[in-house]
Amino acid sequence: MKRDSRLSGVLHVLLHMAETDGPVTSEHLSKAMQTNPVVIRRIMAGLRDQGLVRSGKGHGGGWTIAKDLATVTLRDVYDALGSPGIFAMGNRTEAPGCLVEEAVNAALDDTFTRAEALLLERFGEVTLGMLHADFHARMKRRASHCEFKDEPHAA
Repeated sequence: MKRDSRLSGVLHVLLHMAETDGPVTSEHLSKAMQTNPVVIRRIMAGLRDQGLVRSGKGHGGGWTIAKDLATVTLRDVYDALGSPGIFAMGNRTEAPGCLVEEAVNAALDDTFTRAEALLLERFGEVTLGMLHADFHARMKRRASHCEFKDEPHAA
């Protein structure tokens, strides 16, 4: 079963947008996500409907982030994507005629419900601002690591 990677892709795009001065076109974003610009416009329209991004038309138009990154949670983005299914797993049948399968379904349903609630709670705790700060910390560490590697060794 194919994974739904839209959340990951959109978070990636939003963080790149945060690093860009000015609007970013659907064509540019589609290259970053390796998809068609129409797919990007559809996804970004959902984000716009939730007030997370703005769009501008014409020359110099494109998509911009509409909110402070510290106020946008992963849950906000997840919801704007239409709350896609979290788990690829599920019950073999929804209306089993077997008592064993009923017991299995009950256990799985309870477990999936609890796991989903926990995951969505965590999505609500993580902001784009936190991801943005983590990205910059990683850049800083990489830059300092590269500077160290490039320094001549003392003899």
